[in-house]
Amino acid sequence: MSAVVGLLLAAGSGDRFGGPKALAETDGVPWAVSAVRVLRDGGCDPVVVVVGAAAGEVIAMLDADVVVVEADDWSTGMGASLRAGLKAVGELDAEAALVHLVDLPDVGPAVVARVSEAASPSVLARADYGGEPGHPVLIGRDHWVGVSESSAGDQGARGYLAVREVTRIACDDLANGIDVDVPRPMLDR
Repeated sequence: MSAVVGLLLAAGSGDRFGGPKALAETDGVPWAVSAVRVLRDGGCDPVVVVVGAAAGEVIAMLDADVVVVEADDWSTGMGASLRAGLKAVGELDAEAALVHLVDLPDVGPAVVARVSEAASPSVLARADYGGEPGHPVLIGRDHWVGVSESSAGDQGARGYLAVREVTRIACDDLANGIDVDVPRPMLDR
């Protein structure tokens, strides 16, 4: 049994960003590609990527051994991507899924490895940055159905996690965990 499957949510259109964030680049490397590397280097195997907007372009840049899932209803929000990803993960032999977002370019393999250490079928854990909950989120197999059933709109697993005990794993010494919602030039204004 694989301990942790990496689940990358990369389906959004990035309306506020100006285009799909999966295609955004840092140092010439698309965020979807670098996020897959982060998951792998952090110990996740296999890696599942959920695509939607610009699916063809994103799929073309991914390695052949990445499990790709198209979320047909991706435009309804992160909940649709999470449901599609957990359905695919449910067909794999793993204890837990580590859910990561494509728009967290400063989150590296050390964060993934640290959060993944808590893996078990019953785990609910997430990265914590200075007292603020963040991503990645580790969801044990026992919770996949419940998270899927409660995921709607842009909420993802938020509602499910809010009413359960979730282990918070300090990662602020490794990253800031802030998602990028606008292009870099706009951040500098």
